[in-house]
Amino acid sequence: MVEHPSVSTPLFYGVFFIAVLAMIAVDMLSLKKTGAHKVSIKEALAWSCVWVAVSCGFAGWLYFELAGNPAYSHAVAQTKVLEFFTGYVLEKSLAVDNIFVFLMIFGYFKVPPQYQHRVLLYGVFGAIVLRAVMIFVGAVLVQQFEWILYLFGIFLLYTGFHMVKSGADDGDEDLSQNKLLTWLQKHVPVSKSLDGEKFFTVENGKRIATPLFLVLIMIELSDVIFAVDSIPAIFAVTTDPFIVLTSNIFAILGLRAMYFLLADVADRFVFLKYGLAFVLSFIGVKMLIMYWDVHIPIAISLSVVFGALGASILTSLIYSKKLEKRQRK
Repeated sequence: MVEHPSVSTPLFYGVFFIAVLAMIAVDMLSLKKTGAHKVSIKEALAWSCVWVAVSCGFAGWLYFELAGNPAYSHAVAQTKVLEFFTGYVLEKSLAVDNIFVFLMIFGYFKVPPQYQHRVLLYGVFGAIVLRAVMIFVGAVLVQQFEWILYLFGIFLLYTGFHMVKSGADDGDEDLSQNKLLTWLQKHVPVSKSLDGEKFFTVENGKRIATPLFLVLIMIELSDVIFAVDSIPAIFAVTTDPFIVLTSNIFAILGLRAMYFLLADVADRFVFLKYGLAFVLSFIGVKMLIMYWDVHIPIAISLSVVFGALGASILTSLIYSKKLEKRQRK
């Protein structure tokens, strides 16, 4: 893989963590101020725009810092920003699959919309910590054993084919048969009903978990599973741990807003899985052909990702619209 100098410096990490902590604080204050409520499409769209703007602002800051630094060049600055946006788009697109799982989990536990906000907020916090650990472990492994990138490529190809197969089967998982959930229900005292937004409540003088706590655990677990796909995919774009971390975390920060924005129309994206499968397979091939010193430019990779996702979304919307017309007749 053709790699430019790493930008993993204390300054860049410091600015990144300050930006993330500031946005998390704003998010928490917003939740505290508004309280439990159903997030409207307008509110979700506004927050989605905020998260995208913050991500673009960070990319812009990164570019000017690198371009103005004698240790780097304009070419390096452009490449790093392209890597950031490619990783960001990859994670954003793969995160759409999370939404279907979140809908299934909330539906199974019958969680009212006004309580979903807090669960997803804490779910995002947990995802940030877990993904940071996974990314740094992955970065160390790639640095010590470069051949692991080829294993990532094979895994992504397998995931792409499996996604096509699962999309064709079109079967939803039955959470009542989930082994982790079954184990938790047997070993963790859980109340039979919700207690507002609380994760724990008191019954008969004992502090026990509410179903909302189980929802939080299942959401965290689902994110770890999806991270196993998305993180190797970003390592195909760049092995710079700073770019991998920042693009992934900034995409995850906007996941909650994206969920509320797309939750009501998620069932319309019937062909999205095929677009995601193509993207994962393409990234897998991109990793494997590096063995023969064949390198696909970042700009082309970004164009392929946008093209595949755009085509699958557009096809889905056209198909859904035609299906609705048929059902009305």
